[in-house]
Amino acid sequence: MPEYLAPGVYVEEVSFRSKSIEGVSTSTAGFVGPALFGPTSGPPVLVTSFAEFERIYGSLDQLKFEDQGAKSHNYLAHGVRAFFENNGQRVYIARIYEGPEQYATARIGDPTVVSPPGSSGIELSARYPGGNTEPDLRIEVIFGVKVSKNVLAGSDDDPALRGVKQYDLVWIQDNAGAREGVYWAERYFNTSVSPNQWTWKFHPASGSDIELSSLDPDVDVVKIVSVGVQVHFPGAFPRSVVFQNLTFHPEHPDSMSKFFAKELQNRSMELNVPLVFDPLKQLTNGAEIARIMLSQPRSAAELKRLRKLLGGSPPMTDNELTILATLGSDKLAETDRMLVMSLGSLQSGSEGQRPRPDSYEGRELTAKLKTGLKALEDVSDISIIAAPGYSAQNDANKIAISGLLISHCERMRYRIAVLDSVDGQGLNEVREYRAQLDSKYAAFYYPWVRIMDPVTDEEINLPPSGFVCGLYADNDVLYGVHKAPANMVVQLAIGFEVLLNKAQQDVLNPEGINCFRFFEGRGYRLWGARTISSDPEWKYVNLRRYFAYLERSIDVGTQWVVFENNSEPLWGNVQRTVEDFLFNEWKSNHLMGAKPEQAYFVRCDRSTMTQNDFDNGRLICLVGVSPVRPAEFVIFRIGQWVAGQS
Repeated sequence: MPEYLAPGVYVEEVSFRSKSIEGVSTSTAGFVGPALFGPTSGPPVLVTSFAEFERIYGSLDQLKFEDQGAKSHNYLAHGVRAFFENNGQRVYIARIYEGPEQYATARIGDPTVVSPPGSSGIELSARYPGGNTEPDLRIEVIFGVKVSKNVLAGSDDDPALRGVKQYDLVWIQDNAGAREGVYWAERYFNTSVSPNQWTWKFHPASGSDIELSSLDPDVDVVKIVSVGVQVHFPGAFPRSVVFQNLTFHPEHPDSMSKFFAKELQNRSMELNVPLVFDPLKQLTNGAEIARIMLSQPRSAAELKRLRKLLGGSPPMTDNELTILATLGSDKLAETDRMLVMSLGSLQSGSEGQRPRPDSYEGRELTAKLKTGLKALEDVSDISIIAAPGYSAQNDANKIAISGLLISHCERMRYRIAVLDSVDGQGLNEVREYRAQLDSKYAAFYYPWVRIMDPVTDEEINLPPSGFVCGLYADNDVLYGVHKAPANMVVQLAIGFEVLLNKAQQDVLNPEGINCFRFFEGRGYRLWGARTISSDPEWKYVNLRRYFAYLERSIDVGTQWVVFENNSEPLWGNVQRTVEDFLFNEWKSNHLMGAKPEQAYFVRCDRSTMTQNDFDNGRLICLVGVSPVRPAEFVIFRIGQWVAGQS
């Protein structure tokens, strides 16, 4: 209550309206499964396009698990693609990885040339486990070294540098060629001269330092050396990520050691920087790191390119064609400012083993690092859950994983699980499989969807969940969550694993098996919207999802009530708030009834609460709604009528 301590005019703002409830989103999905690359723990990653998924988790290329001989389809990637092709909007990804984490790595530097003795050079590794060991799928790292124009200016008595930063790597060359090589620049306060002043000195990988005062702008050349790193992901759809304007010294703010560090500043950088650059702790000299990296053995293709670039007679030897011998070349600077060389491919990566149920269930490594379905529990926006590909396993794990998806949704309350049938099943087998499941928080789909695989250029069958989740989201955006997500065209589909007719669906539909059907002239459509619940009250998918929408909207929109005084004014305010929300739902034709009184009721008074409730701080509001059920059976009764009959 405001205080009035001195005479005066007080203007106060008051509200004469009830609080409003805003409907929550219902089109956000959560997928869990194995992938080629990407984080295996931590917060699930929100992706809004398949291109974004590819950048973080890899492409559609097939997976090769260590415990099986043949490759398997990348069902998670295919599911995400199907989700977005069917107009899905947002999906959170939780990648699972079974087995010891194995990172693809490459080592730079010969122990015989690295100081101090016994060190093993510089290690490049993938940030996340994965990356097939086959040559056509190895991650390749390509270097581009760039030299600037001469930055040495001033006069012989007072030389100066233009655009050089602390710890920059520079190439220094005098006119006679007696002094040339790479150095790292250090700006320091020189107290040995009068007056004292800031100046520069240059440190080589080994040997004596060079003072800026000893350089002559008329005959000496100083060029800044920077590096660009390209990480190339081969495969059926190759892609590259390029990082520009980096340098070598570990203390430089733009050094590779910091940009590609194992521990980065934020989650966004971790997702978009796929490489870890790890020089040994002893390698603190920028010039030494540059020498180790730039004196790598050259491939035959690169040596041929260098010979053509530099020319000369007699032809240069391989040793003479190292980058250290060409950085200061005017010919190089004039012809090609970027010298590209491959550091080889990262090897020894692995997709691990085929995930088991405990991998799907997930673990809580720390309060912030969780895996699998446990990681998805921390994201409140998700309303649809799927695990594309889990039912491709020909063992008992598929039932266990289905149970984990169901228990996750029942625990989270406002979610529904999209369950897949098993590939290759006939009518009797799919009925037996479905009979083991019962929940009002899950829906079951059959058969698998056939598409043209862009990786193998062959027809393959995919689990339905990715397509169905996209159709759920599309239905919610176009019509609303109250409408049954069925009678919708399945994008990407060129067929189904089993073409069902009406008689066959007559057997499957009463058991809650939602079917895909082909209709001549109408294409491939989803033709069912039932849950797998034995309770007829929760028979339909749209009913379950609509109540989840209402419950969560009221839950989120009435958080302001907590700790308010539990009395009649509050009860009236709560009742008006919920009534206003449900009135809008009725006006939007989401509820049955010709009048609001027939569509819903809200009671929050002494008839819903006892003295015991008051004493224990409980406010109880009773809400009833009359939802719209789908017209699943459309019946026209037609008979003969005599003309002129009244």
